[in-house]
Amino acid sequence: MQILNSILTWIMKQRIHQIELFMKYPNDVQDELLKKLIHTAKGTEFGKKYGFESGITEQDFKERIPVQTYEQIFPYIERLMHGEQNLLWPSEIKWFAKSSGTTNARSKFIPVSAEALEDCHFKAGKDLLSIYVNNYPETNLFSGKGLAVGGSHQINEFDPTNTSHYGDVSAVIMANLPIWAQFIRTPSLEIALMDHWEEKIEKLARETSKVNVTHIAGVPTWTVLLIQKVVELEGKQNITEVWPNLEAFFHGAVAFKPYRNLFESLIPATNMNYWEVYNASEGFFGMQEKSGSEELLLMLDYGIYYEFIPVEEFENENPKALSLHDVEVGKNYAMVISTNAGLWRYNIGDTVKFTSTSPYRIKITGRTKHFINAFGEELIIENAETAITKACEKTGAVMDNFTAAPIYLETSRQGGHEWIIEFKKEPTSIDSFTTVLDETLRQVNSDYDAKRSNDLALKAPKIHSVQEGTFYNWMKKRGKLGGQNKVPRLSNTREYVDEILQMMKE
Repeated sequence: MQILNSILTWIMKQRIHQIELFMKYPNDVQDELLKKLIHTAKGTEFGKKYGFESGITEQDFKERIPVQTYEQIFPYIERLMHGEQNLLWPSEIKWFAKSSGTTNARSKFIPVSAEALEDCHFKAGKDLLSIYVNNYPETNLFSGKGLAVGGSHQINEFDPTNTSHYGDVSAVIMANLPIWAQFIRTPSLEIALMDHWEEKIEKLARETSKVNVTHIAGVPTWTVLLIQKVVELEGKQNITEVWPNLEAFFHGAVAFKPYRNLFESLIPATNMNYWEVYNASEGFFGMQEKSGSEELLLMLDYGIYYEFIPVEEFENENPKALSLHDVEVGKNYAMVISTNAGLWRYNIGDTVKFTSTSPYRIKITGRTKHFINAFGEELIIENAETAITKACEKTGAVMDNFTAAPIYLETSRQGGHEWIIEFKKEPTSIDSFTTVLDETLRQVNSDYDAKRSNDLALKAPKIHSVQEGTFYNWMKKRGKLGGQNKVPRLSNTREYVDEILQMMKE
């Protein structure tokens, strides 16, 4: 395995030059990519409708095609699900990434083309390893195996030919991985793609506990459960006693900062590295490029053309979207993509903030639909995660999960925010925790601060510390265990908070 480690380490380093090229010439790369996407799709139904065959310009592209939500593009996707082809993209669509993104009941089905698999998802996996190896030349990452905590897939029952499938994007990727990638990963596909989460976590733990795991990729919330199960089965104190060569966790989907203390308690290794990625059902967008960085390099040659909607345009029916060369550092944008799977000017619902434009680096700030703005406070996920991380640090707490919602004004009740938090380690004082949380929110959000002044519109946050397993049981009740499912951090309605509080009474 040591020889294999040396060979793969050398191979992975070769991609760095290409990454440096798009970092140096980002706008040229994006301009050429848009031309290629338009040319490739000119014979599709969508391409004919919008005149792609005439070789339209970037300006034409923006003027002719409106920014689209999932609901607006769904009529095409529905037909693809029923077996029609050449609608949005010319190559045959045989896979769909089923996305819930949050605990919402409605699922989205995102087309995944062969080009998207090869030139986006697989390429991103290789790039991630290349960048990691470039940062840690002495790594032994390939001396063992990578553990991927993913979802499941199934035959698409809407397709009369029964030849297409849908499932979590992680399952779609795993089911199509090249042989070399299958060789360096664990567990077996039979277990990795199981559907029933509770049985799956048990089998995952039993199989992988006997493997030399050197790195893990997954969503923090579900990875924690797997690590705890392995430690329990093996009767050990922590996971380094089971996987002594574990050196990296590649994580995404939710912010990692609030989970860091929890992971460090489970993996007390001085050489452990945490590496953030930004991937979704719609594509792979960015990854951490430097050790210790909190920024993500926007990956510009994955068959994805980017546009960005400024925050002041979010609610407009026809929002103005900026090209990459027009964005500014420090501003909040909703991300719009056109892809090599036929998503055209598609608003994915994520918000990002640029930290640099040379090269283009970003931070994920939240979701366009996940915020609290009941009193003009405009609280976004980034604010909430910053505050809860600080409160944990100051009070010695370790957070497992949380969600928050407004307390609406009533005749006999002031407005405020209500938080439900599940701790792995309780704070020394819940009152101190609440104070730090509130003070940090006031520091990072001037609108929140103004509304909290003298309890003018908002009273201090109300916090419920709930017993371990509460969020797991809630997700299970909603049929949202495992895979890419995530607890919604913020909501402008009380739907989630009230459901959990009601469940606690039952």
